Amino acid sequence: MTLQFLGATQEVTGSCHLLEVDGQQLLLDCGLIQGGKADQLRNHEPFLFEPKVIAAVVLSHAHIDHSGRLPLLVKSGFSGPIFTHKATAELCAIMLKDAAMLQRRDAERLNKKRVKQEMEPIEPLFIEEDVDRAMAQFVLLDYGDMTRVIPHVDICLSDAGHILGSAIVELFLGEGVEQKKLVFSGDLGRAGMPLLEDPSIVDSADLVMMESTYGNRMHRSWNDTIEELKQIFSKAISESHGNILLPAFSVGRAQELLYLFHLYAKEWDLQRWKICLDSPMAIEATSVYLNNYPLMDDDFKRFTRMHPGQHPLLSNVEFILSTDESMLLNDVHKGLIIIAGSGMCNGGRIRCHLEHNLWRSECDVIICGYQAISTPGRLIVDGAEQLTINGKSIDVAACIHTVGGLSAHADQAELLHWYRHFKERPPLVLVHGESEAQEGLVDKLREDNSTCPQALAIATYGDKLDLNSLPELTWIKP
Repeated sequence: MTLQFLGATQEVTGSCHLLEVDGQQLLLDCGLIQGGKADQLRNHEPFLFEPKVIAAVVLSHAHIDHSGRLPLLVKSGFSGPIFTHKATAELCAIMLKDAAMLQRRDAERLNKKRVKQEMEPIEPLFIEEDVDRAMAQFVLLDYGDMTRVIPHVDICLSDAGHILGSAIVELFLGEGVEQKKLVFSGDLGRAGMPLLEDPSIVDSADLVMMESTYGNRMHRSWNDTIEELKQIFSKAISESHGNILLPAFSVGRAQELLYLFHLYAKEWDLQRWKICLDSPMAIEATSVYLNNYPLMDDDFKRFTRMHPGQHPLLSNVEFILSTDESMLLNDVHKGLIIIAGSGMCNGGRIRCHLEHNLWRSECDVIICGYQAISTPGRLIVDGAEQLTINGKSIDVAACIHTVGGLSAHADQAELLHWYRHFKERPPLVLVHGESEAQEGLVDKLREDNSTCPQALAIATYGDKLDLNSLPELTWIKP
């Protein structure tokens, strides 16, 4: 039994891990690499395995950095089942189609330039038909189902509390006394956040693979975050000179913001503002959230029971579907709150709204999600004075707010809390985090001998682990 790390190693995108058990190969996630142009080009590199040989895929959740190369995997010859939570499958049907459209548009734009330069045209990474084929291979699961995915490998999903349908994956490898249990955290959410249940606790494993996105950071408390947002809106509304832009991930963050705007509409004095969700994908994803009401937390259910006819994701927002409607928003210079994708500002309608508002000192931009290295959102957070949008250099004069407390990822304390529920301190391998965050988490884990893992490592790309040697971490050299 071996485990090879082929993505989200010392970086936050491109989740992909290869398990081999009794000669059968299984993938955990198959995500797109996101970031700058150089990062995105890595998606076109051949897989380090033969897609036709992969027997099955287990998908932790729908975010594109975990699911986004599934259509490419199918295009490359993979024909097996893709096991995931049923809500994840609903979201993937939306998100992967959107990704295919973007791939096609990017290829068309690049090919216009390549034709002028007498270069061969390039193909998109995948197209809509590849998405359709991939979706036909999904096998839908509920939390708590024990499911055999390949011979000698059973899985059970539990709620990760990150986005709708996100899962912690427990994998039972082999049979009898030789069986090993691997727990893959996927992306862990946070306790006490709105909409979703808290992350599930797992207490036994022979090996834990844990994300580490915020391994060296602490988020603001929820109460402090709400107060921070109140102050931002109060200042903007009292001055009332510009618009407020919120780049937001279409799945998870957008719905959370809609809920908050409903809960705090009076307290934040939002009635005088027009709130627009300008993202067709986020609008479709909101419908999926509505259809999966049983997965919401008790507070959300209680609120909807107490306020019939005022659904908290629908009551005070205007959905902007057409491109023409979106463009008309750029003629409005104050009184708009615009939620639009993409969350890292590297695509989608937020780019157009930034082009028309970023240079205006009376406007506000609220960054409320993780920003990968080299993305426009990261440049804004890091204090860039200019941003290139649609080939134009735009001055950054708007007031920039970074609200980390809205993150859907566990912070350092929450990661430690989740791991410390495991009995006997199983070996731990960190994935899905930048090096600085991972090293900070390692230092913190080693501070307390009573909870320090028996063995601890940061995965690097291509590393292969011998699972038969657990609890020791024995790496197989190529």
